Amino acid sequence: MNMEKLLKGKIVADALDEKTLVRVGKLKEKGLVPKLAIVRVGENESDLSYERGALKRCDKLGIEVEKHVLDMSCSQEELIDVIHSLNDDKSVHGVLMFRPLPKSFDEDVVCNELIAKKDVDGITRGSNAYIYSSKGSGFEPCTAGAVIDILKHYDIDIAGKKVVVVGRSLVIGKPVSMLFLNENATVTICHSKTKDMKEITKSADIVVAAIGKAEFLDDEFFSENQIIIDVGINYSDEKKKLVGDVNFENMEGKAIAITPVPGGVGSVTTAELAKHVVMAAENLTK
Repeated sequence: MNMEKLLKGKIVADALDEKTLVRVGKLKEKGLVPKLAIVRVGENESDLSYERGALKRCDKLGIEVEKHVLDMSCSQEELIDVIHSLNDDKSVHGVLMFRPLPKSFDEDVVCNELIAKKDVDGITRGSNAYIYSSKGSGFEPCTAGAVIDILKHYDIDIAGKKVVVVGRSLVIGKPVSMLFLNENATVTICHSKTKDMKEITKSADIVVAAIGKAEFLDDEFFSENQIIIDVGINYSDEKKKLVGDVNFENMEGKAIAITPVPGGVGSVTTAELAKHVVMAAENLTK
């Protein structure tokens, strides 16, 4: 894969950070320090990895962070009590709660105890309503926002383009599809029941792979001169490394631009998170 075809995330994250840093400075001039609260149940390694990245990003940008870590043996009511306390804490502007929660919890109930204006990772119904209507409080999931910001940073036109999103989760597939619609793209969503998926993905200008299956999409799913955004982060036992949902190694001659894994979409998500925390703080000053 030619290096000029790689849509590297770090460049995008650094550009977002520059803008966020300016906004943090303006808030601090008003005596307001943006603060993120991280809520985590247990010690899941993928959560811890993202948390480390978020802490590092926020420290760099001057955003305060407080952590609320509960044991896996905690009750749903204990977790909801933490969320309620953060809703009421005026010094906290954004809340990031890691999921999935323990299987005994009703995740939908817990998520919707958080008020939308502090929901910086798009987990509440209020945020969903905002994504679909562009009205009200809330934010899109950070990963979905990262997809759009990567394309914009590299001056890739979205308006009028045929976009195929592979995956329909509430974390990526559905919200990123709405974000593309808001940018005037024509969007098709593919999923496990889609017939002739290869023909559909081949017809796209932009393909977003968000199916959560290691290297599921090989060269047979693509035609020449497409832009491929690979959201997947999967560990390949065979290759002993992280891989995306796209078989990156056989994309030669297909993509005119592609995000690498790792180093693509994932590296932009904490920059999106920081941006959302600052936006939430700014909303208090309006």
